Amino acid sequence: MTAAPLSPSLDPALLAELAAIASAAARSTGTLIRELREDGVSVAASKSSATDIVTLADREAEAHLVRALQAARPDDGILGEEGAGIAGTSGITWVVDPIDGTVNYAYGLPLYSVSVAATVADPGATADGRRAVAGAVSAPRLDEHFEAWEGGGARLNGRPIGISGATELGMSLVATGFGYTVERRTEQAEMAARLIPQARDLRRLGSAAYDLCSFAAGRIDAYYERGLQPWDYAAGLLIAREAGGAVEGRDAATPPGEPLVFAAAPGLIDELRRVVLG
Repeated sequence: MTAAPLSPSLDPALLAELAAIASAAARSTGTLIRELREDGVSVAASKSSATDIVTLADREAEAHLVRALQAARPDDGILGEEGAGIAGTSGITWVVDPIDGTVNYAYGLPLYSVSVAATVADPGATADGRRAVAGAVSAPRLDEHFEAWEGGGARLNGRPIGISGATELGMSLVATGFGYTVERRTEQAEMAARLIPQARDLRRLGSAAYDLCSFAAGRIDAYYERGLQPWDYAAGLLIAREAGGAVEGRDAATPPGEPLVFAAAPGLIDELRRVVLG
């Protein structure tokens, strides 16, 4: 499914409305998956490898998200990690991840999140040709809710947030993630091996959406990852940008996306990219 072809008029009132819809959907889905987790986890399938799992809760949560978004805006499109693919006519497509950090979720670790983003077609914004204009990321076990809309800043539980602004890699705490195939992990391990001697330390939290929000809140100084899909990064990229972060791909002229995502202060991102890529 491709991004909706139309370009809707995005006035501030509409952007705020879209953010409110994203927030409500993310919060209600977060409540649902937390309740489902208390009843236990059932693995429904695997994806890229045997360790890349999908739970029944992923599927139930995505169905919940689809119902909520269609009820609020029936003309919009929806793209979901677990297979939702609804073509819309409004020019807005919701990109959703019902549980970002499914392995954490399955093991009972609290770092998992719900990601919901309203996007429009913009070939230069990301590798998948969409630009998030409003979004929310909810971490239900942590009682944390991040949200942003284009031009409106970023917030955590209603309060404005901003990046740390760190510009020295040697004093920066950097986060990343790893894929699930041997080939991808080998490549990512090589990137991490280049970075670790030159950074303060490295963290792997297990949810790309939460990583990007942690960067936005100044809890980590930078983030990078290879292999992310649109539902992993759509809302998080917007929140990071609205918090003052620079978000780029393999180079400053390449949009972020599946090949690579780098997020850091404008004065740090070039050095981070140079070290990670070698």
